[in-house]
Amino acid sequence: MTSRLDFTGKVALVVGGSSGIGNGIAQAFRAQGAEVHVWGTRGTAADYSPVEGSDMEGLHYARMDVSDFEAVEASSVPFDRLDILVLSQGMVVYKRGEFQTASFRKVVDVNLNSLMACAERFQPMLAKAKGSLIIVSSTAAFHATVGNPAYNASKTGAFGLTRTLGQAWAPLGIRVNGIAPGMVATKMTAATFDNPDRTEGVRQRIPLGRFGTPEDMGEVALFLASPMAGYIVGQTLVVDGGLIL
Repeated sequence: MTSRLDFTGKVALVVGGSSGIGNGIAQAFRAQGAEVHVWGTRGTAADYSPVEGSDMEGLHYARMDVSDFEAVEASSVPFDRLDILVLSQGMVVYKRGEFQTASFRKVVDVNLNSLMACAERFQPMLAKAKGSLIIVSSTAAFHATVGNPAYNASKTGAFGLTRTLGQAWAPLGIRVNGIAPGMVATKMTAATFDNPDRTEGVRQRIPLGRFGTPEDMGEVALFLASPMAGYIVGQTLVVDGGLIL
């Protein structure tokens, strides 16, 4: 069983792998022997701090603004094969900013439109390797989110995209699946975790009694990319400790 989670000799790219959930996934693949590349928004890997939840040890970093679709299409990469592509990019605008058209478009571009741009950019490499594409959405895809229409719409779209690409690309040998995390302490969820009363209220609604971690998401990503999930296509696994039950 352990050997089926061995990714030695495999190459992975985790978009948004410089912090939060994406970073947990990137480090999970690195720990299992993969050569892991990450795309982030800052200039260098040194611009990320462990205090922010970033562990860049052993990862190959490059800056990429995924909302610049022409840059994604024209991107050059330091690898000639790709076995695993994880799309974990994301943003949110608080204080009802997403009700403004400019902010709405920006969030949707990052959280949804860039998924297709990245997937299309690397589809030939994934097809050649008979690889795995993992799209990170959110449990927000299954309920309303007060004050964040763009985040909700984009994550709902990511859920649908996972199903559709799963069906379309399976004949090419590419398995497309997704992860829908629940509440995980990251920079994006700081608005909740910085408020003790709100945090405790959410925790009490989780049947397992604890919040998720980036490491939890990493374990699920390993499974989805492994031969153990070899007959799973187009599915999004809800990883939330039972929160939305």
